[in-house]
Amino acid sequence: MTAELAFNRSVDVEYGVAEEMAPGVRRIVANNPGPYTFLGSNTYIVGQGEVAVIDPGPADKAHLAAIAEATRGERITHILLTHRHRDHCDGARPLQAALGGEIYAFGIEGKRGNAVIPGMEDYTDFGLQPDRVLADGETVRGAGWALDVIHTPGHARDHLCFALVGQRTVFTGDHVMGWNTTVIAPPEGSLAEFLASMEKLLDRNDKAFLPGHGGQILTPRRVVRAYMMHRKWREQTILACLEEGVNTIAPIVDRLYGGLEPGLKGAAALSVFAHLEYLIERGQVETEGPAGLLSTYLLAETETRRAS
Repeated sequence: MTAELAFNRSVDVEYGVAEEMAPGVRRIVANNPGPYTFLGSNTYIVGQGEVAVIDPGPADKAHLAAIAEATRGERITHILLTHRHRDHCDGARPLQAALGGEIYAFGIEGKRGNAVIPGMEDYTDFGLQPDRVLADGETVRGAGWALDVIHTPGHARDHLCFALVGQRTVFTGDHVMGWNTTVIAPPEGSLAEFLASMEKLLDRNDKAFLPGHGGQILTPRRVVRAYMMHRKWREQTILACLEEGVNTIAPIVDRLYGGLEPGLKGAAALSVFAHLEYLIERGQVETEGPAGLLSTYLLAETETRRAS
């Protein structure tokens, strides 16, 4: 079992240009590159004539103008959100105001618990209420297209994937990406939920994933298996750190993510915390008081005996 996944970061994009990704599917990449967005947020246009927009992206005038240009002479009937992280959803209301369409998303009722790090709530629009609330297993239909709704919490508890009926193609948002692993940041993120959602995708027989950032994935089941194996490897290395007395998150990050650029250390710390939270849920790790980024973690007594 290896530490690193094979990612495809050799992706060229032309911002503001609609590119055909599959029959009846166009992609426009927003010009908001960064350590968490890669080259930018992907917006997908599904159908022709009367279309759906999946993840309108940031509230960026140039990006919204590109969506308007790509759909000139067409009517937007649906605006679908994979989740409410601002790099995916902030353009929803401005797009609706300019070009119409109903907003569809999973229902949430405010944030869960307190943010782990100051300002984390700024990444999520907890107040965004859709015109139509979606549920796992239903199908959204438009003129000449249909999308099955798959609730995939883990990265965010309201996260949805959309499967294009008849094409074995799934829009995976941030749940599965080809350029990097998915950030799981408690309390909004949950590793237990993420792995359960991965099992949902593993049970399918899709031929392509279209993620929220980066290029398309043409080996979906292989990538899902690799993601799950990677998480298992991370779990084992964290347990090994605790066994050796490395029992706070910062030095665990240093050991597991050698050479990581400083801008990504926060995400790495949150990933380790998500693993520790999952290990606590399963009775393998314990901590005094509430679990957090600065807490001290120890192997639970049963895990200590197993290690010995």
